[in-house]
Amino acid sequence: MADEGRITELANDVLDIARNRLLVNLRYLDTALTFQDRAVYDGSIASHGRTLFFDPVYILRAYSASKESVNRAYLHTVLHCVFHHPFTGRSVDREMWDLSCDIASEAVINELGLVCTDTDHRNRQEYITRQLRRKTGFLTAEKIYAYLRTEPEDERRTEELKEIFLCDDHSLWYLREDEVPADHGQAAGMTSVMDLPDQSVIYDWNEIAEHVQMEIEMYARVRGRESSSMIQNLRAVNRERYDYSAFLRQFAVSHEDMKISDDEFDYIYYTYGLSKYGRMPLIEPLEYRDSSRIHDFVIAIDTSGSVAGEKVRLFIQKTYNILKEKDSFASSVNIHIIQCDADIQSDTVITDTDDMDRYLADMQIRGLGGTDFRPVFRYVDDLIKQGQFSDLRGLLYFTDGLGTFPEKMPEYRTAFIFLDDGYSTPDVPAWAMKVVLRDEDIQEQLE
Repeated sequence: MADEGRITELANDVLDIARNRLLVNLRYLDTALTFQDRAVYDGSIASHGRTLFFDPVYILRAYSASKESVNRAYLHTVLHCVFHHPFTGRSVDREMWDLSCDIASEAVINELGLVCTDTDHRNRQEYITRQLRRKTGFLTAEKIYAYLRTEPEDERRTEELKEIFLCDDHSLWYLREDEVPADHGQAAGMTSVMDLPDQSVIYDWNEIAEHVQMEIEMYARVRGRESSSMIQNLRAVNRERYDYSAFLRQFAVSHEDMKISDDEFDYIYYTYGLSKYGRMPLIEPLEYRDSSRIHDFVIAIDTSGSVAGEKVRLFIQKTYNILKEKDSFASSVNIHIIQCDADIQSDTVITDTDDMDRYLADMQIRGLGGTDFRPVFRYVDDLIKQGQFSDLRGLLYFTDGLGTFPEKMPEYRTAFIFLDDGYSTPDVPAWAMKVVLRDEDIQEQLE
């Protein structure tokens, strides 16, 4: 027992050395390098966000073979948490997600180019990540995962990639209270379910990620370019996600429906009148009630090559589904779906759900030229002057943003909808709203 205590003490010293080496080189990770350490004699190194679990024997053996390998493993595990890798959904393909996260973290470490984290795997890793970057752009775990799911490697190649990029244990990421082993062991190494991460842990890492991004961007301005993969992963984590359903309801317009308002109707007096006076109720039911429905609306589609095709159809389908699900679709509507690149290509008027169904079934993309947002706004302004809209309150413009914006604010609310491509989305004018959607956000709504 005394030997075990001494081994744990030495391993803790090694981890302190690793933490300090990283802190000297990466000052912007100061808030991230604050794990509570806990020894577990059966495994390697792991964390679910609250605690760093480590096998002292593993740490000492790794340190004896290569001091840099411990520094790298520590940083690798920290980056998982900074990039929110452990906080994924339960339906994820665990093998592919684990591999994607390992590749993303290792790519960032290699780009940082620190002597204190250099290992023998670096050259092999960089050869693979260069190939991946050509196919996925920036190497975030989400982009790598999407690629591996659509272009899966064979089993032998997958195992080879795991061997090259594996650095820590991810089993804690997927534990829930009903899955904590009774005898604990390596997969848990915890004294109780209280050690499991909760929403407060995710909130803490949200703040850490925002702090790290702010610090690293300040360092980049002062000292020059930092790891592009680091910055891109941080932007992906910190980019605000939107509830598109709630956002779309902002465009609903209040109308009076010919329906009884149950909230304002008192059945006690009504039935009392019927019982006392026969067919004469004391209080007539209210025949109208206010409800927020979409009536006059414009959906503009940027048909330049970068946003054309299936993504356009999915976006319109998603918007349509939300309107129907949320009871926001008026019985009679006046929705203009305008396709435009540098010029107006088409304007289809939707008056009811049947029109929308036919449009989605037969939709053809027209244009595929350059992008200029101004023609749509001029066209809509002309429609207003012609009396084509009685109460236009909103225009959604689905685009990649690489075009010319109008200088003047329109009379109706406008939102530019971007698909997250892993790059920074363009700024929009101060008078417009901006929403960033991921491909999976659209797919999720359709499933």
